[in-house]
Amino acid sequence: MREQLAHQAAKLMAEDGITDHAYAKRKAAKQLGAVDTHHLPSNEEIDSALRSFRMLYQHESHPSVLRELRIEALSKMRLLSDFHPYLTGSVMNGTAGANSDINIMLFSDDAKAVLLFLLKMNIEFEDGEWKVRIAGREETVPSYTLRNEAELLTHVIVLPANARHSGSRHPETHADITAVEALLLS
Repeated sequence: MREQLAHQAAKLMAEDGITDHAYAKRKAAKQLGAVDTHHLPSNEEIDSALRSFRMLYQHESHPSVLRELRIEALSKMRLLSDFHPYLTGSVMNGTAGANSDINIMLFSDDAKAVLLFLLKMNIEFEDGEWKVRIAGREETVPSYTLRNEAELLTHVIVLPANARHSGSRHPETHADITAVEALLLS
């Protein structure tokens, strides 16, 4: 059942543009008549099923969609290079679809410096907050959501500078500018 739920959630994400794993799990469970199950698949299991789905059913369209998202991410990362950007999430791991947002982490001990940079560059944004785990503690950090002409959203999360060296970034989940350039070449 867990595997069926993962594949159904992946199908919903791929076909219906759902980007929230938890919502996709609940909807898949409802569709498969397993609303009361406590054995929902992990996000990693859904991502694995999503990769398989995209290779089977979206092998012609998905590579160009992912490439465009990564090009946009790289553009934003270069713009924000002073803040040591890292791409993370579905655009980085390759499961993103046309409705996916871009997630970029920045590192600065002065969160206002990012805000001032965005204002100085006349970049429109919405400010907000994200909950993250830093050094084993749950913290709220500032975030900014940028929107391009095509209505594509880029979420910029500002973490303290010391979080950059915390060892929590791994090549399979986080990519700096050089790594994103390499992804675009492959």
